[in-house]
Amino acid sequence: MSPEPSARPGPTAPRPRSGTTGRRMPRTGTEPVTARSALRLRLLLSGIFLPVFVAAAALFALWAADSGPGDIPGGGVLVTLAAVFAALVLLAALDLLVVIRRLRRERGAGS
Repeated sequence: MSPEPSARPGPTAPRPRSGTTGRRMPRTGTEPVTARSALRLRLLLSGIFLPVFVAAAALFALWAADSGPGDIPGGGVLVTLAAVFAALVLLAALDLLVVIRRLRRERGAGS
């Protein structure tokens, strides 16, 4: 007969306290020690898509302003699309700022 599985799983990694900022989660042992984000790729993608998202948000906003009451797609759909692209603009800009800050910090630490 096989032994019964225990009711509780093995030890778990301690969780960080809620409300703390600037702390990283403790290592669980399953991720590589030298794991790094592809900062240059994120910089390239944010740099390319930020102007694309700005253009799309402006296009949909202008289209919504020019649409009439019986037009298809309606003004509400176009305003929603403009808002979605505006949110993507904010995310891409925020990611661009984070990547630039991390690259500067990385260069400063290596000198």
